[in-house]
Amino acid sequence: MTSTMIAVFFALMALAVPVAHAMLGGTAFALWMEGRPMAVIAQRLYSPTQSFPMLAVPFFILAGSLMMQGRFGEYLVNIARLFVGNLRGGLGQVSVIGSVMFGGVSGSAVADATAMGNALIPVQKKAGYPGGFAAAVNASSSTISVLIPPSIPLILYGLVANVSIIDLFVAGILPGMMLGLGMFACVWWVARRKDLPRSPLPGGFRAFRSQLLMAIPALLMPVFIIGTLRFGVATPTEVSVMAVAYALVVCGLIYRDLTWRGAWNASVETAMMTAAVMLIIMASSTIQWLLTAEQVPQNLALWVTGTLSEPWMIILALNLVMLVVGAFLDLPAAVLLLGPLFVGIGQAIGMDPVQLGLMMVVNLSIGLYTPPVGTTLFISAGIAKVGIGETVRALVPFYLVALFVLMLISYVPALTIY
Repeated sequence: MTSTMIAVFFALMALAVPVAHAMLGGTAFALWMEGRPMAVIAQRLYSPTQSFPMLAVPFFILAGSLMMQGRFGEYLVNIARLFVGNLRGGLGQVSVIGSVMFGGVSGSAVADATAMGNALIPVQKKAGYPGGFAAAVNASSSTISVLIPPSIPLILYGLVANVSIIDLFVAGILPGMMLGLGMFACVWWVARRKDLPRSPLPGGFRAFRSQLLMAIPALLMPVFIIGTLRFGVATPTEVSVMAVAYALVVCGLIYRDLTWRGAWNASVETAMMTAAVMLIIMASSTIQWLLTAEQVPQNLALWVTGTLSEPWMIILALNLVMLVVGAFLDLPAAVLLLGPLFVGIGQAIGMDPVQLGLMMVVNLSIGLYTPPVGTTLFISAGIAKVGIGETVRALVPFYLVALFVLMLISYVPALTIY
């Protein structure tokens, strides 16, 4: 059944069928060919919707959406300009620093690419930045959001791999900072070569107090999330609800810029993003059932460990597979499909599942700005009004930085200590 399901899945993907529908189509055809009852699909579609930890996904998305309805994005950009605007290519550095700070609010690379791109790319082009470079910085730096808590992909990995979400959140901070520093250095190097301008914050340190005071409440959200989880005050699902309440207090009482229309827009955006993610989760559940029924994860682990003798070779092979898959599948779908398969292989070579999860998310996040399906790539190029080819050429140094960080995470377990 597995081979039939895989063949139909890729055939439907080649016909531009949405990923979730391709998953369902492949599973349904395989079951029909084997004469299995179709009721299995209905049961497996229903099962993941009953997961209490899954509630954390929509609530974290809603908390980030509420934060971005007002002027928080403006405060964030100004704070970043204050610290790095005086550097060569300061607006590009602002994009990187902004993504690090924004990641602690949204947990979504797509939301980051959209919000930061609309705020910065037009300004960068007006300041003389090449459109392709502006789009490249935004497309690559926005993926830092998938590592800084609350990260939606890490939540999904924790659910399918049965790994503590708290441990994943804490372990994701250092790799996220490493990726941010690497891209920061990359922007500085390109800016020096292209002689890009500096962009200090108007008012300098005179504006520091007011801007920082306004940004601090929202920037404390990741500290609130990690602290609450780490000290066992609440579960991830409970913390996600508390994060929504925190966002409402900050936007409604401190910033006082949350309107009824803004709350409605945030709710609609959350519903749309949650529906897309949940459809993929439900569809992937049918594939996971089929793979488990045929013991594919166990057999794959035995085959890999028997074919590749050294653990470093197995890790390299896993990375190569994920780089290819990530270029064609969106990040949540790839995590849900590959997570159950790779956890067994990781256990066979003694790899910590938390390290595997960070390696998987960093790897698959590269696919977000890699053709032909890169989501942040297309968003950023669209905002900058430049071609995909021009953006990809400007992305080359960012690919090298991301691959270097990926190799460090893959082969240095100490970097994912939690």
